[in-house]
Amino acid sequence: MNKRLKKNLIEYGIIGAVFITLFVTGLHTEVFGFLQRGILATGLMNPDTEEKAEIAAATPSKGAVLDLNLVNSKGEKVNMKQFEGKVIFLNFWATWCPPCIAEMPGIHNLYQEVKDDNVEFIMLSVDQKFEKAKKFKANKGYEFEIYRAAGPVPQMYATRSIPTTYVIDADGNLALTHLGMGDFDTKDFKQFLKELQ
Repeated sequence: MNKRLKKNLIEYGIIGAVFITLFVTGLHTEVFGFLQRGILATGLMNPDTEEKAEIAAATPSKGAVLDLNLVNSKGEKVNMKQFEGKVIFLNFWATWCPPCIAEMPGIHNLYQEVKDDNVEFIMLSVDQKFEKAKKFKANKGYEFEIYRAAGPVPQMYATRSIPTTYVIDADGNLALTHLGMGDFDTKDFKQFLKELQ
């Protein structure tokens, strides 16, 4: 066996051991999430609020379904109808989803800035075990409330892509659907939310 081949096998072995360790320990989600935060920083994944605003102005309003039963991290039952009259930021996420983990710090920053501006955040976990989502939130120090569905999710929000974010305006109309991760902690997005009030 020549030296080059031996060196390559050792390098691949080390890389393989690192990946196996990440997956066995569950740290792969955090690591991949961190790497994807770098992609978010480029601005390529920003929600296109300008195009959505133009489409909304040119088409009739599409009423959002607000009849969604939820349970929050304190065990309290909530129906989304309670937030009628507010702008609703509805995000489907999971602890095992690296893009979800990548966008969370930006969503938390957005929450910190607009939480008093008639905007309600519904961070809807699709984890099979809600306890895992609650531990994740506590470990990260996120202040927004997290929820789990307490019944069927309306067809309007049926998505095979997570994260998925829906924004509903104060009049109850669906204003934005964003599939995949996004950087919501931008000046343009904050302005978009203000215009929906």
